Amino acid sequence: MARPRSITDEQIVAAAREAFLEQGFSATTLEIARRAGVSEGTLFKRFATKEDLFEETVGLRDSAGWREELRGLVGTGDVRRNLERSALRFLETAERIVPTLMLIFSRGHAPAHNPMLERLGNPIRHDADALASYLRAEVALGRVRPVDADVTALTLMGTLTHYVHRELMTPEPGREPLDSGRFVRGLLDVLWPGLEP
Repeated sequence: MARPRSITDEQIVAAAREAFLEQGFSATTLEIARRAGVSEGTLFKRFATKEDLFEETVGLRDSAGWREELRGLVGTGDVRRNLERSALRFLETAERIVPTLMLIFSRGHAPAHNPMLERLGNPIRHDADALASYLRAEVALGRVRPVDADVTALTLMGTLTHYVHRELMTPEPGREPLDSGRFVRGLLDVLWPGLEP
């Protein structure tokens, strides 16, 4: 009979997060195992590779929840409110993953030197595609004025991404950050008149 696990995967991930945030991807699996209070062998029984552990630590697998929610909103509720909620969920997700996402880029931007970029794919393209798909569906239902859904999605996602860069990745010391709710409402104040049927 196998011995019961004395430490959870979540505890290992928490130890890995600490190590990666302090040392970047160069944190060793031996150091992570030490922090978690397990052997390196146990670490590799739970996570096949350091990249698998890193991916779990960064939380990118959970970053697309807002896309699924948006797909489920087609034809329901108020379109502007749906867009606002989705934009806020995107920003909440970004706030959670940006610090660890920066770790991925600490390994470099060339896929040949950073295989994690290959595993990531292109999340910004996936985000814009999900938003464009939602807009096309709402246009087909007559709930949004006929617009170029791809251009509209890129406009909205580009603005949200710029907010993430300005407010989360490069905040200015001494400057009060712009509230995300205020930002999203203001953004939709500008965009909605062009979308309203």
